[in-house]
Amino acid sequence: MGSLFAFTLLGLFTGAAYAIMASGLVLTYTTTRVFNIAHGAFGMVLAYTFWDFTQRQGLPTLLSLLLVLGVVAPAIGWFVQRFVTRGLGEGPVSVALVVTVGLLVGLIGLAQQIWPPEPRVLLPFYPETGWQMGDTYITAHHLITILCSIVVAGGLYVLLNRTRIGTAMRASVDNPELLKLFGGKPDTVAALSWAVGMSLAALGGILLTPVVNLDYYALTLLVINAYAAAMLGRLKSLPLTFAGAMTLGILESWAVAYLPTDGFWSTVRPVIPALFLFAIVVAMPQAQLRIGQVKGIVAAPVPGLGKSVGWGAALLLFALLVINVAAPNQVLLIGTAATYAMVMLSLVLLTGYGGHVSLAQFTFAGVGALAYAKLDEPNLLGLALSALIAAGVGALVALPVLRLTGLYLALSTMAFAVLMDKMIFQAEFAFKFNGTLQTERLSVLGFQIAEDTSYVWFMVLAFVLLALLVLVLRRGALGRLLIAMRDSPSACGTLGLDMRWFRVGLFALSAGIAGLAGGLFAGLRGSVGAADFLYFQSLLVLLLAVVFGVTSVTGALLGGTALMLLPEWQASAPELAGLLFAILGFGAVLLGRDPNGLANHMFKGSRWGWARLAPSFDEKLGALLPRGIRRPRAGLDENDRYDEDKLVPIADPADVETTMVIKGVR
Repeated sequence: MGSLFAFTLLGLFTGAAYAIMASGLVLTYTTTRVFNIAHGAFGMVLAYTFWDFTQRQGLPTLLSLLLVLGVVAPAIGWFVQRFVTRGLGEGPVSVALVVTVGLLVGLIGLAQQIWPPEPRVLLPFYPETGWQMGDTYITAHHLITILCSIVVAGGLYVLLNRTRIGTAMRASVDNPELLKLFGGKPDTVAALSWAVGMSLAALGGILLTPVVNLDYYALTLLVINAYAAAMLGRLKSLPLTFAGAMTLGILESWAVAYLPTDGFWSTVRPVIPALFLFAIVVAMPQAQLRIGQVKGIVAAPVPGLGKSVGWGAALLLFALLVINVAAPNQVLLIGTAATYAMVMLSLVLLTGYGGHVSLAQFTFAGVGALAYAKLDEPNLLGLALSALIAAGVGALVALPVLRLTGLYLALSTMAFAVLMDKMIFQAEFAFKFNGTLQTERLSVLGFQIAEDTSYVWFMVLAFVLLALLVLVLRRGALGRLLIAMRDSPSACGTLGLDMRWFRVGLFALSAGIAGLAGGLFAGLRGSVGAADFLYFQSLLVLLLAVVFGVTSVTGALLGGTALMLLPEWQASAPELAGLLFAILGFGAVLLGRDPNGLANHMFKGSRWGWARLAPSFDEKLGALLPRGIRRPRAGLDENDRYDEDKLVPIADPADVETTMVIKGVR
């Protein structure tokens, strides 16, 4: 009984810290309908700020705590709501997820740049104070954490249910326009909720730091535990959130005490929060369709088949030239870029066309690599089987959450990525802990592609073929159905379309493309391990896909190249490693509302340049054409239709698509 009481008390302590962070997450979502995936990253940065005030600046502990919780955190919360997340709750969930993931990555980079990696210690509050209760020693820090969680839970409940400002907070998300008619200020209310939520993130991070130490990733990704607690309360019930956090803390503590330290159960211990989160998401009720006002955004143009084949041939020729003049190590980097580009191409299909966010896409690539290594069939059949296995896993991930969309679907993929990383890839039957599996190069029709240059060119060829396949799907009936389901699920529902099984097929196809990339990557490297497919990589893949354009094949190619170059740039300038992360993350924040990304700006720039450089050519050509036949104005897409007299484009439903932003009631 003594050990049970001791570990239960320890679980209450960690659960109390989770409850504080989860309460801030629930508050911001309840009042602004934005799920802040970067909640833990903000807590991490503010914990570092508290350490800086107390250790580097030498300020008293209490004064530092007041400055962080009462000044710095609220100011950051106000700024983020005012200039970053304002209006995100009215748009698609995928946009809010991408923006907050960008904040997460950017904050990690910012912390690394301000506080370079080195050992740092943040002592608990009143470290010399404690009480002996039987065989259990209770520290003052434990008691303070539990008391803070109770005060926070009670205070937030009173704030939201017993005060005018709390009523305004709840009204601001339900109907901000009606709140304005009654004299309320929705923007002010939202800023206040983000200020309070940021202070709670800071408090949770500061209280947890003596346990997990000052670590960029540990503190940031620890918020997955807060996700699980918040999901138990369905992102609106503070009492259920509090109960979920305490339950999770106790389960973790009991797992440390009573589960075996070897064998299968040793892999279960670190993934209890992810299992908890996945189970809760699966048990969520049917997602309701959102209806209301519709706004349209012009998407990136889709090239015709002739233009696609032409650009694909040009890319193959360019790759052949570059591969044959590049150094041997650079050739392998080109192959890595092709791998990343194929994984991002799977996101073009799933996120760009389908509107579903996956936070586990690089994990599917790991499944393909593991299957390729285990099958030990280095040929086209083995590669195809690896892709099929990854596709099957993707379908299995989508099946349990068949009823869900948006946020819950994305969080289920995140939980799956954590489970695969900690529980499967580290297992004895897979890569083993920090182990690797040897692989062989692919052979085609009995001829092994042994040379690096030939193998990398084959990978580029695979990317081109997959890109053509994706564009053919987009141009056909399947692509139109994808866009319709992405733009207006409510309209598709009223027409009787069953989106659930279609979503499973979409996940399977997307995972299969990523698995194919993983199999080719395994052959390129000659050996693969769990460290090659960490779940954090999936966040970087998503961010760069969005930055360069998740709605176009060009964006996938550019994003894959950039992701390959990122570690090279960081290695060449270690002092700027954090800055590069920050630029990537905050760049995604700026471009997150425009899924067409930088690639679409390149398209616009090329059309603008052609319109400026070739007007005289168009005029001469027009004079030579027979009467009644007009040359379209320079810079316009060949697939557009034009008014014969005014020479202006007429939108063709097959070429110009709109992204629907749904506002209104659920």
